[in-house]
Amino acid sequence: MQVRAVGEAGAEGGAPAVARAGESGRRRSRLLWWRLASIVLFCGAWEIAGRIPINLAFPTFSATVMGFLAMAADGSLLKAYLNTLAPLVIGVAISAVLGVGLGLWMGFRRTVEWLGAPVFVVLQAAPMAALIPLVTFVYGIGLTAKTLAVIMLALPVIVLNCYKAVRNVNPSLVAMCRSFLGTPRQEVLKIVIPEASPVIFAGLRLGVGAGFVGVVLAELLITPTGIGDLITYHRAVADYAEMYAVIASIILFSALTLAVLQHIETSLFRPEKRAS
Repeated sequence: MQVRAVGEAGAEGGAPAVARAGESGRRRSRLLWWRLASIVLFCGAWEIAGRIPINLAFPTFSATVMGFLAMAADGSLLKAYLNTLAPLVIGVAISAVLGVGLGLWMGFRRTVEWLGAPVFVVLQAAPMAALIPLVTFVYGIGLTAKTLAVIMLALPVIVLNCYKAVRNVNPSLVAMCRSFLGTPRQEVLKIVIPEASPVIFAGLRLGVGAGFVGVVLAELLITPTGIGDLITYHRAVADYAEMYAVIASIILFSALTLAVLQHIETSLFRPEKRAS
């Protein structure tokens, strides 16, 4: 009798959980359909605008897709991406290591904060497109200049997010660690960094997005190579479908990269979002 009562209680307790899981699945399915519908509407509007046409230099969506397939088939798109990804990966890696280190240092040391925070705030607000030609003047038009362009845009974002993450750690957690006689090392490794890690990773994700902007600006302003070369060339010869295909491909590639990073962030650091 008692066993049956426990079983019935367990079944009653499990029913709401099953209902919540089903509702969550239906909500995700609706969200997916709405996203697909928005993509279809966007592509349809693009096709109609190209057929009107709103501008002679504005191709239809179907022509843009054909241009993308043609460049993918002849290998020019893959070759351009290989050239573009080299400074992007190097610049983002350097920015991630330096940015997290400097951000944590600024968050832990007031003196470093006073010296470093104004510099990175100015760098984040500065018009980098106007500063990139100065990099070219000093370092030429090679890989170094394009990598520095990526770092100039990505580093301030990562540093400031890491710094703010450390500064906004819950003070009660730090006080609890100290009340249990935790060492400064334990305070940093067990409390501050785990608590700040979601914002730190979000800063890394934003830094990657800024890195994409930096590498495209570098290839358009420093030297026409990679993706920038394809955009410049097809614009010069009036192959507007191919030009729009290259632009759309870099936007799509960056969006997919950031979506993957956001999924990793949610899986590792944000269980409340994962549960919903």
